[in-house]
Amino acid sequence: MFRKLLIGLTVIAFAGAGAAVAQQSGIKRTPLQKVDFPAGYNTVTAIAEVPAGGASGRHSHPGAETGYVLEGELELVIDGQPPLKVKAGDSYQIPEGAVHDAKASGDKPLKVLGVYVVKAGEPLAKPAP
Repeated sequence: MFRKLLIGLTVIAFAGAGAAVAQQSGIKRTPLQKVDFPAGYNTVTAIAEVPAGGASGRHSHPGAETGYVLEGELELVIDGQPPLKVKAGDSYQIPEGAVHDAKASGDKPLKVLGVYVVKAGEPLAKPAP
């Protein structure tokens, strides 16, 4: 019973954080699992789908993000770095606190598997100006 409640709260929290940075662009986020590990952190795994030409909007995370592009091509824009093109089958990393935007490149939608290791008790994502 407690596990079901925890999973339900995780889904709600992840959906709320996703809505905060989605900028009304039709992005779909599907949380897959959350693990309270390592100590003081939560590891969250999710799939994000961005329509062709869409973007996540500038945001940051209170921890590291790693990801794997399942479909399409990602243009990853991290403040202070040149844009990075990441195609299906490639992975990427975003350092803790780095302001970034993820854009679907080309005319195809983007689908990524993301893993977030974030400080416990903080929102998964924070919008950036």
